[in-house]
Amino acid sequence: MSTASAVSDLTEVGSPQTPLSNFLRKPMNWLLLFIPLTVALEHLAHVSAPVLFFMAAVAIVPIAAQIVGATEQLSHRTGDAVGGLLNATFGNAPELIIAFVALKAGLLEMVRASLIGAILANLLLALGIAFLLGGFRYHEQRFNATAARAYSTMMFLAAVSMTVPSAFSRVFAPNEVIRQEQLLNIGIAVLLLIVYALYILFSLRTHTSSFASVESESHGHHEEQWSVARAVITLLASSALAAWMSEILVGAAEETGKALGMSQLFIGIVFVAIVGGAAESGSAIAMARKNKMDLSVGIASGSCIQIALFVAPILVLASYFVAPQPLELAFGRAEIGSLFIAVIIGALVSGDGQGNWYKGVQLITVYTIIAMMFYLMPELKG
Repeated sequence: MSTASAVSDLTEVGSPQTPLSNFLRKPMNWLLLFIPLTVALEHLAHVSAPVLFFMAAVAIVPIAAQIVGATEQLSHRTGDAVGGLLNATFGNAPELIIAFVALKAGLLEMVRASLIGAILANLLLALGIAFLLGGFRYHEQRFNATAARAYSTMMFLAAVSMTVPSAFSRVFAPNEVIRQEQLLNIGIAVLLLIVYALYILFSLRTHTSSFASVESESHGHHEEQWSVARAVITLLASSALAAWMSEILVGAAEETGKALGMSQLFIGIVFVAIVGGAAESGSAIAMARKNKMDLSVGIASGSCIQIALFVAPILVLASYFVAPQPLELAFGRAEIGSLFIAVIIGALVSGDGQGNWYKGVQLITVYTIIAMMFYLMPELKG
């Protein structure tokens, strides 16, 4: 017995787990093979758009998993507030790059739809799945209610900022963009950027205690600890790959919609938004399954805030330089209505600082209803 034990110990010592072996042991990482496959298919002349679309979608999943891992490693050193901000930033990089590409191509409707869709996907679907899967593992999950209410207030501000130019356009400029509408959009864009900068100052400098985690114990001490350099390099490389695959996906989205009988509004607001936001959504869900609800809520809500208060105004200002015509924050009634519904239900569900599986069911149900509406809604001009 002692000899066998010694041999076993010697074997373990003689075969240490290297980072490469740990990497290859995870089945999710094998899906990274879809990246070169997608690139190869893109250069073939006779590949159908739906095949290319779904290949790119699968390729984004393991990339999102890498962003999840790197962000979690950094959050061990920075805390949940900064970790959530980092994940939202790197997770939103694909949406921002996709939007820039779409702006250059003049696909303004797809840009607007993807903005609303990304908020709905994070606030309802991602947070709903996070509550659902986390609630299956833990009877009751707690998170910082003060932070959750602050996120909800910021999202209500974002909804108002998108409603005002939409109403102005519908009443005063229903058929063409007038100078006053352009000035309103530019003014709101600049104001939102200032508000977002002050929000970063508020949450990370002056009132950090309001966003502190309420967890009494940490999880995952047995996991491999990365160096800061490895985590940062992984984040940068994964974000670049996610943007690359997302660009291929969006390029095939229009033909995929025609082939599958889906409207461009549905493709932008549901399909592109879900896949483009796979990184932050996956992070929020993974953190909830580890009972790190402060980080989970911070990722999902922070991503929505960043899209509405940073990405959207940046796109408005950039459109004057890269797009054939300026991007106006003029959304349809269904889009604005869906946004307000999402903000209200999100505030009601997360305001008490407690999560369970049935709250997840509620959020997913609302998202499914909205998605069904956009799928069945006929395409209308204006």
